[in-house]
Amino acid sequence: MHLNKVHFFLWVPICLATVWGCQTVHYYSQAIDGQCRILFKRQPISDIIADSESPQSLRNRLIFILKVREFAEDELQLPVNNHYLTYVDLKRPFVLWNVFAAPEFSLKPKTWCYPIAGCAAYRGYFTEKNARQYADRLGKQGYEVYVGGITAYSTLGWFDDPVLSTFIRFSEARTAALIFHELAHQTLYVKDDTAFNESFATLVEQEGLRRWQHASGSERIYTEYLHQHRRQEQFVRLIMDYRKRLERLYRSELPPVEKRAQKTTIFSQLRIEFNHLKKNQIELAAYDHWMDHSLNNAKISSVVAYHDFLPAFQEMLKQNMGEMNQFFEACRQLALKSKQERHQILESYLVKKE
Repeated sequence: MHLNKVHFFLWVPICLATVWGCQTVHYYSQAIDGQCRILFKRQPISDIIADSESPQSLRNRLIFILKVREFAEDELQLPVNNHYLTYVDLKRPFVLWNVFAAPEFSLKPKTWCYPIAGCAAYRGYFTEKNARQYADRLGKQGYEVYVGGITAYSTLGWFDDPVLSTFIRFSEARTAALIFHELAHQTLYVKDDTAFNESFATLVEQEGLRRWQHASGSERIYTEYLHQHRRQEQFVRLIMDYRKRLERLYRSELPPVEKRAQKTTIFSQLRIEFNHLKKNQIELAAYDHWMDHSLNNAKISSVVAYHDFLPAFQEMLKQNMGEMNQFFEACRQLALKSKQERHQILESYLVKKE
């Protein structure tokens, strides 16, 4: 899911992009410019730590990230290479803004296809202005649109990813989870299979944090992470429930006027149930900003149950006796199969676990 969620955007290897048409040229031009600006602004973390004039809080967090990075390489067998050895202060809250779009009576999102990375249900921009301009154009074409800020992304090994100011002040648990997650994408990424990629990377981040807690003696980091993860999953379940209600409405034979009226009612009921749940789960207030702004099909479709196959990967890791290299090889073999066969095998693991 998105919602300013860390993990969780996969960027296109823009230097290989093929351009078609004027709008596509403009899109890839801003992408190339945005990526290059980040690359040119990178500062070695070692220099920042050695500089006594650097804020102590920044130095402490960068030291923590270097430890996480080393742990990822030594204990999780992740391909650290030269990732997260540099730092970029972006001086803005998000590194990217994703544009989502969907028709008035459908939750099937508009998709865009990119070289190497495949197709995705969003279009990323390095400035909020460009993202909203594009969203406005889609709105004039009849789409419902949503623009969401993204705090981190992976270049899938095409560049040495830096630590960004957009996530440097996250909690230790959230920061470590992000590092493990994005490095997992460097290990294995399957084109056009988001459910596989995100479930796999989430397993790696969870296992990484569990082992980090054991090795570091920090009892709170994994517990804090699990608490945040369960809160997120609870929110996703709520949205997915109302997504099903909307899908049933859109499949009906009701006239457009009646569909619009019922659609408004469903969104109103969603807000009411959210506020009711929040009375007993005060942590859900983290999603107040998302819920307070206008709801539409594009926004609902941006929330995806990314972790459907997480229990299957947990079972795979267990069958490989917790050996990460063996687990990674089993996942690579799975990735070689067709998407349909791959998902059937993962579903069989879910049945075994039950």
